[in-house]
Amino acid sequence: MIIGLTGSIASGKSTVANMLREKGYPIVDADVIAREVVEPGSPLLDEIQQTFGADVLREDGTLHREQLGAIVFGDETKRQQLNELMHPAIRSQMVKQKEDYVNQGYQTVIMDIPLLFESKLHDYVERIIVVSVTKEIQKQRLIARNELTEAEADARIASQLDMSIKEQGADAVIHNNDTVEETQKQLENILEKWQAVPK
Repeated sequence: MIIGLTGSIASGKSTVANMLREKGYPIVDADVIAREVVEPGSPLLDEIQQTFGADVLREDGTLHREQLGAIVFGDETKRQQLNELMHPAIRSQMVKQKEDYVNQGYQTVIMDIPLLFESKLHDYVERIIVVSVTKEIQKQRLIARNELTEAEADARIASQLDMSIKEQGADAVIHNNDTVEETQKQLENILEKWQAVPK
């Protein structure tokens, strides 16, 4: 079974991913892959440099994310260009990792995809777990974690698909408003109900 794990910023998705990792489930992490595909010497990094200029590379040959972010932020055409370069590379690597785990005999593979709904990657998974949180708690956690102002936190939350829409698209929802133990219990109930064992 391929389970998609998603949530919104500061919802606690990483906490749930770590719980799954500790239970022995293999995890395909879209964020990690997004960094790996632009490592120095990768064909994708060369394409990004050709498209956006030499300024997007640091002196040591790594991607200057802030500089690239500044170029594409607020420019829809450039953002689209970047996505057209990045997304196919990330997706093919995600599929490859998933297939590797399946070939190793894993019965359940977790695909940790922060923007699963926004990127319309439903077809990549068979079931979806959404880690949800109330807006108030989400905002408190985000301000504390990233040292943001209230306005900055509001803007980041608003830039993502509303939590209620994600919940509607989920096969199971973990409400992460309470203790870690409570979250763990919800996760275990879902895995048991789905009979999702790692191997």
